[in-house]
Amino acid sequence: MSAAVDSSDHSAAEAYDAFASAYDAFNHLYEYTSWTASLLSAAQDEGLQGSRLLDVGCGTGLSFLPMLERGWRVIACDISPAMLDIARAKAGGAAELLVADMRTLPVLGRFDLVWAVNDAANYLLSGSELNQAVRSMARNLDANGRLVFDLNTELAFRLFFRGTHRREVEGRSFTWRGQQHSDPVSPGQIHEARFEAEGEGIDHVHRQRHFPEAEVMSVIRGAGLQPLAVLGERDGELERGLDETRHTKAVYICGR
Repeated sequence: MSAAVDSSDHSAAEAYDAFASAYDAFNHLYEYTSWTASLLSAAQDEGLQGSRLLDVGCGTGLSFLPMLERGWRVIACDISPAMLDIARAKAGGAAELLVADMRTLPVLGRFDLVWAVNDAANYLLSGSELNQAVRSMARNLDANGRLVFDLNTELAFRLFFRGTHRREVEGRSFTWRGQQHSDPVSPGQIHEARFEAEGEGIDHVHRQRHFPEAEVMSVIRGAGLQPLAVLGERDGELERGLDETRHTKAVYICGR
C-alpha cells in the first residue's frame, strides 16, 4: 500500500506518518519494479507517450524509483512528511518531492503520465473526495497525457481486511489485523485494519473505502476525462475487464 490523502479526521496522514519506518520492510515482498512496468505498458497501449511523471501518493518512493531508472523525469507528492523524508533520501535529488493532498493538488506542470497507485485513492472516504482528487490530477495532465490509478476490489477487502496477517522481517514482527466481519462487501463500504509493529510503538488504524466500477466511471467522466481502459489485477498480471470476485485491484486508465 501507498501513503495517500488526508481525510476529514486526518487519519490517513497520521496513519502513514506512523507507518513510515515500517513501510518498506512490511512491503518487501511486493514487486514494485514489475508492477510499475505492467502499469506503464498498459498506459502505453492506450496511447501514452513522453517521459514526465507526476506520482501522487508516492509514499517512500517505491512507485517512482523504477521510473527514474527508466529515464523518466519525476515530481512526486504525498500527504505524509515522514514517508516523503524516506523517499527523499532514496531519490538523492533525482526527483522533486513535496507534501500535497491529492484532492487539492496545485498545478505542478503538464505531465505525460499522472498516477496514484498502490491503493492511494482508497483512502478517500467518499465519492466527492474521489471526484476532487480526479479533477485535481486531471489539471496536471498534458493535452495527450494519461491518468492511471488503481483501487482495491471487493476481493481485496475480503482477503486483507478480514482476519490477521503476520510477517517476520529481519527480526521485526508486523501484524495487519483486519476489522471487517461482514460478507459480502457492500459497494461503497468503509473498511478498517489495524497495523502493529511489535516492540516499536507503532499501532494505528487504516481506513479505506471500496469504490464500485460504476461510481468510478461516473467520476472520471465528470472530470472531463474519457475512460480508455479498465483492467483487473490477478496474481500480479493485468487482464482486460474487471471482475471484483477474481481481481484484487482495479486499474483505470483515462485521457482527455
